[in-house]
Amino acid sequence: MFFAMPQPESYLSDANDELMRCYRVVRDDPEALIDDLGNHVYSRAHYNDVRALDPVRLTDIERASRLVFLNRTCFNGLWRVNRRGQFNTPMGRYTNPTLVPAAEIRAASRALQDCHLATADFQSAVADCQSEDLVYFDPPYVPAGGYADFDRYHAECFSLSDHERLATVAASLAERGCHVLLSNSDTPLVRRLYAGWHITPIAMPRSINCLGSRRGSVAELLISSVTPADE
Repeated sequence: MFFAMPQPESYLSDANDELMRCYRVVRDDPEALIDDLGNHVYSRAHYNDVRALDPVRLTDIERASRLVFLNRTCFNGLWRVNRRGQFNTPMGRYTNPTLVPAAEIRAASRALQDCHLATADFQSAVADCQSEDLVYFDPPYVPAGGYADFDRYHAECFSLSDHERLATVAASLAERGCHVLLSNSDTPLVRRLYAGWHITPIAMPRSINCLGSRRGSVAELLISSVTPADE
């Protein structure tokens, strides 16, 4: 949402420190990132070698380059780590993937110039929000049924209690006069947590599934503290 409508003095945060480090490199040193991405090749041996690297032992440029490379070559672009924080998504199958998206990196760098970036829990990230601020939350979604292991976005899982805490924080922000917008899966739990909010069901395309027959549109919810304009 930010890159579709970048605003000055924006604040972006995430619990994934690798992602936020990458954003800072994109913002502050895009040409160095582009140069380092040129060292990567699309092969299974190279992919496995890069995946096995310990990010802590790399420079920020190398860490950002590793994240971009893995994201563009892993299975369906799924960023997933195990409970030790190790990236464990297998290599995807692509035909000549673009490993150096230079134009996109430079455009993102321009958009991020006036943006504050932080690695933070969502509750601390919004602690200083004031009336009329727009706050958008995009948490790991509540599983819609069946096997779903996509809460391992970072080493600490986003649990049911975190979703309940998020609903409490969102309500507090709305009472403070903030405009709050969230997205999540269309499930009874999510509808219960945000009962009384403005809820808009939407169909979104999804490609992350090991079975091609199970890919396609899925039901999601946009949840708002204020009445949407088209209503």
